[in-house]
Amino acid sequence: MIASRFRTVTRLGNLLVALAMASAGGFAAASAAPVGPADAAEAGATADAPKVGKAGKDATPPGMVLIPAGLYEPLYKNEGEQKIASFFLDEMPVTNAEFLEFVRANPRWRRSQALDLFTDAHYLEQWKGDLELGEPDKMLADGPVTNVSWFAAKAYARWRGKRLPTTAEWEMAAAASATKARGKDDPEHYKRILEWYAKPTRFPLPAAQSMPRDFHGVRGLHGLVWEWVEDFNTALVTGESRADAGLDRNLFCGAGAAGASDFRDYAAFMRYAFRSSLDAKYAVPNLGFRCARSVKEEGP
Repeated sequence: MIASRFRTVTRLGNLLVALAMASAGGFAAASAAPVGPADAAEAGATADAPKVGKAGKDATPPGMVLIPAGLYEPLYKNEGEQKIASFFLDEMPVTNAEFLEFVRANPRWRRSQALDLFTDAHYLEQWKGDLELGEPDKMLADGPVTNVSWFAAKAYARWRGKRLPTTAEWEMAAAASATKARGKDDPEHYKRILEWYAKPTRFPLPAAQSMPRDFHGVRGLHGLVWEWVEDFNTALVTGESRADAGLDRNLFCGAGAAGASDFRDYAAFMRYAFRSSLDAKYAVPNLGFRCARSVKEEGP
């Protein structure tokens, strides 16, 4: 564990140095989870899934928001601009009450029964028990569920007939401010994001519905919790030493910002660093998730 935390600090430190060298502006660091390669195994399918209505191109499922098709510009230029098809995204992150409904229907995901392969010791530790939520001063039923692994989040999404959003989808949706689809053009919006990253998480987390809607109508993509994405591990650095010949030297120190699409986008660097520090089984107190769904015509 000590070695893991050291690797986390090292990886985040490299990115922070890159930002400091790229700009004379200030930067606030955020906390991160332990480092480790994403587990290759995947949780089995869950039973007792609720019925999900079929949605056509113009029918937005209840509790979701349509994110229009657009272009996503990755953190690094060499990844190339990506065309993202329109998709549905949950208006709010999954709440404790919603996740409780899931574990009631799927005993294998209860705290006492979840396999160590798919969760760590912190899984749902804020709850009183398998089917009991925590005290109101520690968590709220309508607050975002946290301390859930990627495997658990993915199983929940599948149970709901949905999926986790990809990094590109999440980032494209999260680019919106309250008044613009492209929040980078709104200095105050960008400032608020950085201010949130600079502050420690306070508990209990506020109700998800208390967060203001953005341009698309989504709540809490910023300012509430970090969120799992389907392909979080694509940001992983595969080695721990700069002497590793397999590593891209552009990931270290000042070079870390050299190939960036926008070296001033500190928030994007922080999200990249945070995702690269995660392992699929980790449960983190300020990491939750929301679901997505593809837009496509479906038969009767």
